[in-house]
Amino acid sequence: QVQLVESGGGLVQAGGSLRLSCAASGPTFRRYNMGWFRQSPGKEREFVAGITWSGGSRNYADSVKGRFTISRDNAKNTVYLQMNSLKPEDTAVYYCAADKRQFVERLSLRVHEYDYWGQGTQVTVSS
Repeated sequence: QVQLVESGGGLVQAGGSLRLSCAASGPTFRRYNMGWFRQSPGKEREFVAGITWSGGSRNYADSVKGRFTISRDNAKNTVYLQMNSLKPEDTAVYYCAADKRQFVERLSLRVHEYDYWGQGTQVTVSS
């Protein structure tokens, strides 16, 4: 079992930046692929970015490519999401998630393929 705690959300003006962090408990974090998802009112939860267990591969939703960067520090049991050039349409609750399959090279993009979830952190971008 892995517990995930997100932080770093807040209110920012359009064009601004935020860095989200997701701290994981337990010694197995480094074995899992990690993802960031977001959900806004009335919409389904959607994939934002993912990173493999080693950090060697990353994937992004088209809507955030070139603006968001996912990274991880396995020594600190933490995954990050650097968000630049934020837009009002980025407003959502952001969740980090872990895929409990270990040492997998293929990144999952679907909500149901992730097993552990944080409680979410609100990001609000004003125009």
